[in-house]
Amino acid sequence: MVQTLEATRQDPPPPAPVPDRPNRRVSIPLDSALELGFSVISAVALVWFSFAVAGIVGALGFATCCLAGSFVIYGFVCWRLHGVLLMKDRLATLAIWSGAFVAFIPLVAVIWFVVFKGGPVVVAHFPGFFLKDFARFQANAPVTAVGAGAPIVGTMEQVGLATLFSVPLGILTATYLVNNRNVFARLVSNVVDAMSGAPAIIPGIYVYLLWVRPQKETGQTGFAAALALSVMMLPIVTRAAQEVISIVPGSLREAALALGSPQWRSELRVTLPTARIGLVTAMILGIARVAGETAPVFLNTGGNPNYNWNPFSGKQDDLPFRIYQMIQQPGVNSTREAWGVSFVLVLVVVFLFFLARLIGSKKPGPSRWRRLFAARKRLAQGNEQ
Repeated sequence: MVQTLEATRQDPPPPAPVPDRPNRRVSIPLDSALELGFSVISAVALVWFSFAVAGIVGALGFATCCLAGSFVIYGFVCWRLHGVLLMKDRLATLAIWSGAFVAFIPLVAVIWFVVFKGGPVVVAHFPGFFLKDFARFQANAPVTAVGAGAPIVGTMEQVGLATLFSVPLGILTATYLVNNRNVFARLVSNVVDAMSGAPAIIPGIYVYLLWVRPQKETGQTGFAAALALSVMMLPIVTRAAQEVISIVPGSLREAALALGSPQWRSELRVTLPTARIGLVTAMILGIARVAGETAPVFLNTGGNPNYNWNPFSGKQDDLPFRIYQMIQQPGVNSTREAWGVSFVLVLVVVFLFFLARLIGSKKPGPSRWRRLFAARKRLAQGNEQ
């Protein structure tokens, strides 16, 4: 009877697992916001009074003094109300947010100024500005006579070829550096560090002397510019990919090796798919580094006002190169066209970033269409049997 009762008795279900998430506040408490707000207001009032009495002028100096005064007043308020420990925590948080805000201001200002100056030029004869080239450019030619079609083609092909050359080689180099600690690996790591700090003109001169000059004018092609850009892009991708691959848990590699997989297969099928998002970020950093470079393109591509769809033959245009050419020309229209091409360059870079993010957001494993095709194939085989 006792065994029957114990058998029929059911234990309560286990509690649902709590997700392992950091305990972060999603909003700022009202008292902290008031303390910070009144501290900033007090600092601004104090600095304004001091500048007015002393007769000091200058927007940059005023903003710097207001920021420093806000830190001092807010730190004193937190110390008196909450103690030293909370004061340090809030000052560190304020310093991080202030640094991010100060770094964000120039980026927003540059993008806004380019959109403000170049947006009306592009919109004025949309979509003609994306389709025409600079073949009919003259000093007195209207803005509607030219477009950024040829520079867009050149930039997309050159950056695409540079990405095709640099990303696989950079990922392979990063994988080698993560898995080896010998003398050659240290030498390669030092070379990568040295290449990361090299000026943009150095790869341009290197490719020019090695590839373009022996072939005279026929050597100036989009392919030569892509080679120079790939030399600049390679160390960025390698270093970023090395940091991403190194944080992949070693247990994944050990599990793959324990199941009998060779090292190359474990790296190809386990490590790299795990670090896929970080590798795409490394590629984005490389693209951001080379998309707006002018010096390597200026030496190796030569510039071409007409369309050239073949990057391996003939001179080719490029967005940064075209901007440089336009600002050197006299006339108001040339400056307006340079702003329009600058706006197109921003759009192209944003498009490349979006495309890279779209590729990196795909889940590992076969795609949805491949799974559907495989399911239909199994269903057809079952019907035949």
